[in-house]
Amino acid sequence: MLDIKSIPAFNDNYIWLIENNQQSCAVVDPGDAKPVLDYLEDNDLALDAILITHHHNDHTGGVAELVRHFPKAQVVGPKNDPVSSLNLSVSGGDQIELFGEVFFVLDLAGHTLGHIGYVGDGKLFCGDVLFSAGCGRVFEGSMAQMHDSLSKLEKLPEETLVYCAHEYTASNVAFALAVEPDNQLLHKYRDEVNRLRAQNHPTLPTTIRQEKWINPFLRVDQPSVMKSVSNRTLKTDPLSIFTALREWKNEF
Repeated sequence: MLDIKSIPAFNDNYIWLIENNQQSCAVVDPGDAKPVLDYLEDNDLALDAILITHHHNDHTGGVAELVRHFPKAQVVGPKNDPVSSLNLSVSGGDQIELFGEVFFVLDLAGHTLGHIGYVGDGKLFCGDVLFSAGCGRVFEGSMAQMHDSLSKLEKLPEETLVYCAHEYTASNVAFALAVEPDNQLLHKYRDEVNRLRAQNHPTLPTTIRQEKWINPFLRVDQPSVMKSVSNRTLKTDPLSIFTALREWKNEF
């Protein structure tokens, strides 16, 4: 299995580094080149590939500089999102090979129209779609698109490790507790998140199983979640519940 390391960037971004055992690696969503270049130098690694999930600058800003240092690196990214520097454009249904492992591409529109994710080797790199105890803001797409994207991720094997692009877990847990104050698994998770952050450790990766237990955006069919948004929508279908939750989170 591939080894994954987190490289912190900006205030709360994670650039994920995927390493094989032969001093080669790939990075996911490098918004800043410097921490990546520092890590590669410190660990004597060569950069073979760059995977991009969407076009926002905090996910792509370091690509040009990394390619300048590693001109042979393959830059993979979404066919339907405006990302420059790509030499391989992909969309849902495509697959790529990375250090002997096959990664499938998922279309995950909502945060942006062309947002994609990569899943393989028991790992999911989902950019700004799914966060632990939360989900991304809907900027370019529709609530229906974001809900559909989360539904795709919810169907992945429960043991799948989820590598989100931001350390938003503590604030997401605070919102999730406002939605489900009696969710005991969520209370336990809050304690674990607080412990990790107090030691300056990442709360990620999470798992699909964990998110089904504690993430309100994956629990829109639960009576406790439906009750919490009953003052915001009279409808009880999953999309309406999701929309009410996301709008509530926007102002939380």
